[in-house]
Amino acid sequence: MNFPLLTVTAALPAVGAILTAAVPAARRTLAKWLALLFSLATLALAVLVAIRFEPGGDRYQLTESRAWIADFGVRYELGVDGIGVVLIALTALLIPFVIAAGWNDADPLETHSSRWRPTQGFFALILLVEAMVIISFEATDVFLFYIFFEAMLIPMYFLIGGFGDRAHSGSDENAAAQRSYAAVKFLLYNLAGGLIMLAAVIGLYVVAGNFSLQEITAARAAGTLDMATNTERWLFLGFFFAFAVKAPLWPLHTWLPNAMGEATAPVAVLITAVVDKVGTFAMLRFCLGLFPEASKWATPVILVLALISIVYGALVAVGQRDIKRLVAYASISHFGFIVLGIFAMTSQGQSGATLYMVNHGISTAALMLVAGFLISRRGSRLIADYGGVQKVAPVLAGTFLIGGLATLSLPGLAPFVSEFLVLVGTFSRYPVVGIIATTGIVLAALYTLVLYQRTMTGPVKEEVRTMPDLHLREVLVVAPLIVLLIGLGVYPKPLTDIVNPAVQHTMSDVKQTDPAPEVAVEAVPAKNGEAAK
Repeated sequence: MNFPLLTVTAALPAVGAILTAAVPAARRTLAKWLALLFSLATLALAVLVAIRFEPGGDRYQLTESRAWIADFGVRYELGVDGIGVVLIALTALLIPFVIAAGWNDADPLETHSSRWRPTQGFFALILLVEAMVIISFEATDVFLFYIFFEAMLIPMYFLIGGFGDRAHSGSDENAAAQRSYAAVKFLLYNLAGGLIMLAAVIGLYVVAGNFSLQEITAARAAGTLDMATNTERWLFLGFFFAFAVKAPLWPLHTWLPNAMGEATAPVAVLITAVVDKVGTFAMLRFCLGLFPEASKWATPVILVLALISIVYGALVAVGQRDIKRLVAYASISHFGFIVLGIFAMTSQGQSGATLYMVNHGISTAALMLVAGFLISRRGSRLIADYGGVQKVAPVLAGTFLIGGLATLSLPGLAPFVSEFLVLVGTFSRYPVVGIIATTGIVLAALYTLVLYQRTMTGPVKEEVRTMPDLHLREVLVVAPLIVLLIGLGVYPKPLTDIVNPAVQHTMSDVKQTDPAPEVAVEAVPAKNGEAAK
């Protein structure tokens, strides 16, 4: 088939963004339904991509390649491996829930402001981010990837700064100042990483003569492209720095709590469950694929940074008083696990890291969206303002509990499988690192259960006595995410079957094999004339 499935999958939400933005100001409801329909259509195409993908086939499938900027060796090249397929599916899956959860978040507070169309702009920006994220997962031309890696910052800046959380303890002026600060900090951090990466992208072209990931990796494997050691290391650092900012990895993480705290809950989900995954995905695809020797050279330092992210993020989460900032610091800890799995250089670790990207996206979406529903009812993000919610809103409390248990990786829920694989893969090569990383599990249980205890149990506070339970729309948002958490926790095989072949290709890129078991297998004595085993 010559149908450009990958292009259409990325272009459809962009078209939806344009049409949504063009809806007249008085037709806000039409804009909402239009955005939702385009997101569902994109999900259908993402499912088709997953169906068309053959896990045992070529490394990159559904490929498209066209001349673009021929004088500079830039091509419009797309292709997906198993890792890209599952992350495209995750993105397309979460966007309809983000739109449905934020159904009323951008409605103007004053009905007479008819000339400004904040609702249309809000949903158009969400669809635009989706389009840019999807094509980032598809791009196999480094320059093409870079363009959308940077371009997605623009709609995210406006989503954070222009559509902030209305539950703010200060005045309207103070709230606007905080949103502006968070948006500018997000933009500056990521632009700084992007500028350094741009220098590395140019350097890669000087060395390799083109931007094609497939051609460069093939030339390196065949020995026809030889990078000087120092050159490869500098280029690796340029790419890794940008991805570590996006991930976010300690100490480049400080923009995330501000951005998630000031954004609406659906936009906070968009940040940590969708956009940030581009950073960790790119570490697997570009850092390990383009610079295998430099990746191994930098591994000891990166493992230390990942450990600090795990422990630091969890410790700071324990002391948080703001619900959304607690989830933000918990995500920093979880991204530490993802980076740890990637650079453990084992198949279990990298498979676990990929599953962690998917499962963290689902679990964080469930927890943050329910937290957003809770905050919208009380008008406060402070944990101390809640208490006894489970007695007046049992469905809300129950879904909040399941999201929290998934965050602490309870066995039987999806994140447990991925966290277990990351720890097993790390321990097999770096046992001390694996042991230290397990402290993140204990701390996750602490901050999650304390959060639930302080908000949902105990005496009912006067301010929450009349709090309504989840409405039908809110239940329809959360219920499918909980079903996925349970389903993938019990049966993760559909994901592992797609991911594992791609991980083996990545392991081949860096010329690594899994460590052999250290425990010798004793021979079984022969019985009744049978041969010994």
